[in-house]
Amino acid sequence: MAVTLERSSWPDYAPDQGEMSSRAAAEAYVGGVCFKLGPPALIGAELEWLTAGSTGSRPSLAQLAAALGPHAPTSIGAAAAAVPLPGGSLVTVEPGGQIELSSAPFADPAALTQHLRADATRLRDLLAAQEISIFAAAADAGRPAERLLRLPRYTAMERHFDGVGPFGTLMMCNTAATQVSVDAGADPAEVRARWTALHVLGPTLIAAFACSPRLHGVPRGDWASQRMRTWLRLDPARTRPPVADWADPITSYAHWALDVPLLCVRCADADADWSPPPGATFADWLSGALDDEVGRRPTRADLDYHLTTLFPPVRASGHLEVRYLDTQPGEAWTTPIHLFDALLSTPAVVAEATALAAPTAGEWLTSARCGLLDPHLRRTAVDVLDLAAAHARTPSAAAELAAAARRCNAGRSPLAEVGSARDGSSGS
Repeated sequence: MAVTLERSSWPDYAPDQGEMSSRAAAEAYVGGVCFKLGPPALIGAELEWLTAGSTGSRPSLAQLAAALGPHAPTSIGAAAAAVPLPGGSLVTVEPGGQIELSSAPFADPAALTQHLRADATRLRDLLAAQEISIFAAAADAGRPAERLLRLPRYTAMERHFDGVGPFGTLMMCNTAATQVSVDAGADPAEVRARWTALHVLGPTLIAAFACSPRLHGVPRGDWASQRMRTWLRLDPARTRPPVADWADPITSYAHWALDVPLLCVRCADADADWSPPPGATFADWLSGALDDEVGRRPTRADLDYHLTTLFPPVRASGHLEVRYLDTQPGEAWTTPIHLFDALLSTPAVVAEATALAAPTAGEWLTSARCGLLDPHLRRTAVDVLDLAAAHARTPSAAAELAAAARRCNAGRSPLAEVGSARDGSSGS
């Protein structure tokens, strides 16, 4: 479940996948593949780190491939096997050399954290053999953005984002996130409740876990989460869907997805320019408006690929990917896992969490800019974390969430908490 649609090893254009017959058929297909219905039982996570070689510069792709061996993704070597690590996690390399573990799905968050921790240790050991280190930072404060992956996907992405503003290359190469994935729900009503909760909670939780105040090369401005700033400013049509107006997320997500401008159009020539006609949407391609420019109609595989180029705060990928949290320092990534497990544990808790966070719903920019300095966001963060602690599965998870609530109440970021642990001072 936690292995997302956004894999770097998507196959090349396959013309025999079958053309989409109509917009209605495409929307029905998106609704079916993006929202898998069933009793919510599983949770997964993705951990992302920045990487550095022995001199502090970015490691080369050859170094990463040599270090990862059979676990290397095909994006950095055609012969790579992409074998999962022993705990079930897949390794991905991002455009700037960031490295990511995508977990297998688990029914128990304790098992998830145990396997992820073991895989993270194994990953560090593999990389250390090639003098590559990883560090848990949501934004690279010291190095200019530099793209290592030269795949046509990322070339087209960079060109598109550069036409919007200065944040595209920064996002692609200099940021990292902690993501949690959960099941969508048993039926459309439960999907709506869980989807709504994750969005209403977004600003509160961005503030609670913001820990990227510095990002090299970002335009001037003080922000608690420079990483989230890049996403919010990046390409609003792609990253900020109008979810407040969505009574039915399944049909609305499908409708929105087809109207997002294309980011790339794959073709048989891997060295070709994958950039689409400017401003053209998947719906335009589907309707025949791009017949002259592209020369063919889209297939189901093209639509699957288009879905990987959508970057909303919560992405529907069969399950729901929560994408709005900064990479957490040290091993603080376990806290968001226990948090979402608790807040989504029952329909009643989902409803209570939604009600608690409702006063700050929609305050995405304020949250990313001010974080816990905003008194309303700080108070809501404490209330939400207290609720999660009361519904945690284990006493240790409850203690972890309660500690996070105390941190937020004191207005302290996760960075300050890790610093206190290192110097032996109090964390509260």
